[in-house]
Amino acid sequence: MENNPTWIPVVALALPETDGRWLMHYRSEEKQHGGLWEFPGGKVELGERPAIALVREIAEELGIGLNAVSLKPAGFAESSSECDSPQIVIMLYTSAPWDLSQLSQPRALEGGAVGWFTPSEIELLAKPPLDVVLARQLFGRPA
Repeated sequence: MENNPTWIPVVALALPETDGRWLMHYRSEEKQHGGLWEFPGGKVELGERPAIALVREIAEELGIGLNAVSLKPAGFAESSSECDSPQIVIMLYTSAPWDLSQLSQPRALEGGAVGWFTPSEIELLAKPPLDVVLARQLFGRPA
């Protein structure tokens, strides 16, 4: 195990709205990366498939239901590998555009806030480093 350090699998959602804006989650100040905007999601539990983990995390975090079959891989980002801490690998998925007229609207159930932004606006938001990488991959911006 010494030569094979552990890693933490994380899933995130890039959810478009029908008008071309994308959903972002603002992290509460008291949490890690507090005060920054991110693609919503969370950790994959042991034995859980990534798409199923994302459905669970989005229900817990935003109160909306997704269909795992409609999720499509969109990119990934990984933290630098440091021997002291596990490496974080975020798998980004997209889903069909969200219709804001639906009864169930995304809301920040675990604190913070949610907002809808254009790709240009997302580029300007303060984000954790891995979300910067994911946004560049998603929107085709150079690294």
